Amino acid sequence: MATHDGVELSPAAQRLATFDEVYFKLERFLNLIAALTILGLMFVGTYQVFGRKLLNFPVPGYVDVVEIAMTAFAFLGIAYCQKLGGHIRMEIILGRFKGRLLYSVELFGTVAIMLIIGILIFYTWDHFMRAWTIGDSTIDIEIILWPSKLVVPLAFTVLMGRLLLQAAGFARLIKNPDAALIAVPHIETVDEQAQHEIDAGLAGEEEKVDLLARNKAEAD
Repeated sequence: MATHDGVELSPAAQRLATFDEVYFKLERFLNLIAALTILGLMFVGTYQVFGRKLLNFPVPGYVDVVEIAMTAFAFLGIAYCQKLGGHIRMEIILGRFKGRLLYSVELFGTVAIMLIIGILIFYTWDHFMRAWTIGDSTIDIEIILWPSKLVVPLAFTVLMGRLLLQAAGFARLIKNPDAALIAVPHIETVDEQAQHEIDAGLAGEEEKVDLLARNKAEAD
């Protein structure tokens, strides 16, 4: 039987794990495009400053270029962020749940997000079709807008795929709370986050003291 992090998996769980890994490659690729877009904008912005001040030759349609690029770095990485659980979470109450109750609440939240994303896919696609039909363009140098507007529903569709995987993962954990975590984000506790920051050399002395104090209190 196949394993995941040293844990034996059923055939169904193995298929879910395999699909999750393949899908994550797509998410990483899109996130890379978003990162490269930001890097490219940094170079363009740098040239815009020096070109305007020193050469008297700024980037033509700089505002239009930024407007077009924003859709890439704002939306292409959202599925990747969802996979890692990097979005903002309100855990004042949720952090107190464990086992089936926790996974049931997570599944409910995932389904709610899927409904919202489904509505957004519909309306952003409609927005893209309108731009395609009328030939919408930017004001300054008239860059065609439909490719950038197409990015948004496509990115939301990729996010919907990730949410479907997570819903399947949480449903699996509701059935067996002790199963290995597959296709769901591993949300670190405060202590785990602090320990990782210490291991990476990013934590200050105050954080180290707080973590040691909490560990000592738990040991006592």
